[in-house]
Formats: sequence, C-alpha cells, structure tokens
Amino acid sequence: MKYDICCIGHITHDKIVTPASVVHMAGGTSFYFSNAIRQMPLRYQLITAVAETEMPYVQELRDNGIDVMVFPSQQTVYFENIYGENQDNRTQRVLHKSDPFTVGQLEMVTAGIFHLGPLLADDIPVDLIRNLASRGKVSLDVQGFLREVRDEQVYPVDWPEKLEALAYISILKANETEMEQLTGTADIKAGIQQLVDWGVPEVIITLGSKGSVIYYDGALHRIPAFVPRQVIDATGCGDTYMAGYLFRRHKGDFVENAGNFAAAMATSKIEASGPFCGNEADVKQVMQERSAFVFH
Repeated sequence: MKYDICCIGHITHDKIVTPASVVHMAGGTSFYFSNAIRQMPLRYQLITAVAETEMPYVQELRDNGIDVMVFPSQQTVYFENIYGENQDNRTQRVLHKSDPFTVGQLEMVTAGIFHLGPLLADDIPVDLIRNLASRGKVSLDVQGFLREVRDEQVYPVDWPEKLEALAYISILKANETEMEQLTGTADIKAGIQQLVDWGVPEVIITLGSKGSVIYYDGALHRIPAFVPRQVIDATGCGDTYMAGYLFRRHKGDFVENAGNFAAAMATSKIEASGPFCGNEADVKQVMQERSAFVFH
C-alpha cells in the first residue's frame, strides 16, 4: 500500500514540567504528529521503535485508528522537558535513547511524503534519507540533528552531515534558534536563503507566538499566529503545525493557505495538555473565529 504521508520517528516517554504541573506521558514528533493528523482524510502511517515497556503507547495509537509499524528497541527515548512562564523556552534532559532506524527496516515502505522526526542526532542516518528520497518527497523537522546528549544534558550542536543530507530534503522545518544553529545567522531571510542554496526548495521557520515564515518558489510568506484563549502546554506545537501543513500541501493547497491551516492547528494544541486530536472542521472553525497577531 502506498501511503499519502508516512512519519518516521521514535515515540518517547516524556516528563513535562511546567509552572502549573508535572505530567508523564508519551511524546516525540511521531506521537504528536500522528495524533494531529489521524482524523484528517488521507492514508497515513507511523513508523516507530520502542522498548516493550512502552508498547501500550503504540496500542493506544492503534486503538485510535492509526496504522503503526513498530520495531523493537532496547530502550525508549526518555525526555524531561522543563518550561518556564514563557512557553517558547524549554530545557531538556535525555535519560534513555532508542535504537536508530535502518534502510533495511524501511525498504518496503512507500509514501508520497516521508516526514522525518529525529529526536537525537543518530536516529536517522543519511543513507536512509537518501533512500527515502528515491521513493517520495522527504520532509524534515531538523531539531533532532542539532541535539547532542552529554551526561543526560542536551546541548545545541551543528549537523556535520547537513550538506550531504539537505540535498535530499524537499521540505525543511526549523524554529529560529535551530535555523541559526544550522546556518550561522539569526537573520530569517539570510538563513532561509542559505538553506535554499544548500538544496532545500521549501523552508518553514517557526517563530513561536510570532507566527512563521515559509519560503517556496522564490517567495517568502509570512504566516501570523492565531491568538490562543489560554496557554497550557506548548509541547508538540511544531509537530502539530507540520501535520496541518503537510496535510494541506498534500491536498493541493498553496503554501500560504497551508501555513494558515497549520497555525490554527498549533493554536488549538497549545490550549490543552497532550496532543491535538481534532479534525479538519475543528481547525477551520478556529480560522474563522479567531483574530490573528499582526506579523512584525
């Protein structure tokens, strides 16, 4: 079966600490992306790897109608995410790591878009990215390639293999800090241009409460953030954004319309703890009802 979108990434065990609460739950790009996209009208598959102790997380996704291919791993990635009053800022510890994915595991999988959600630098090797690009478009949330774990602490690093790997990426998503790590500049336009020069034709830079900027086909599109009624939990907002964006791009939307849809999904997600579990109609209602920030 050929899927419309296939997400590849580890499910994590997350400890989320905010000024209001401490919560233990499943997490990771694959978890938040899968929940956000599961009620959208398309053929979707998740490919993940967890230890036996976290298989209930996989079963919960399957119970919610998600097609999950799971590989065994000696351990499950264990993240501790600590937020302050400003939900745009986060500190992390990594207590366990999972086994990396391999070309052999995924050689029979076909999809229109492969969305990669590495959590740590060695999750997805370049040879797998190259292999997937021969079978479909590759979308990448770059954050995991810019994280190094030393003594359980997460440190920002450059991605040594970026020039080789980015040649195979069709869509890249980074936040402004990750863009600076990757390109060496904090200037949004200059950073995007560098990524384009390295071979990425479609670039998304998320700016938290300030919205996002999308580059495609020679033009920059500034996407405002919709105003949340309350800010509860920002974990997974970027993954939710990408679920909405790739869904609408797959359906044929131009980047600006897809970006607005994605921004509305992210706003809905930030208003509650846990993943976004709404549908297309819910997102469109947010777009109709909420005013948006003016992009500065």
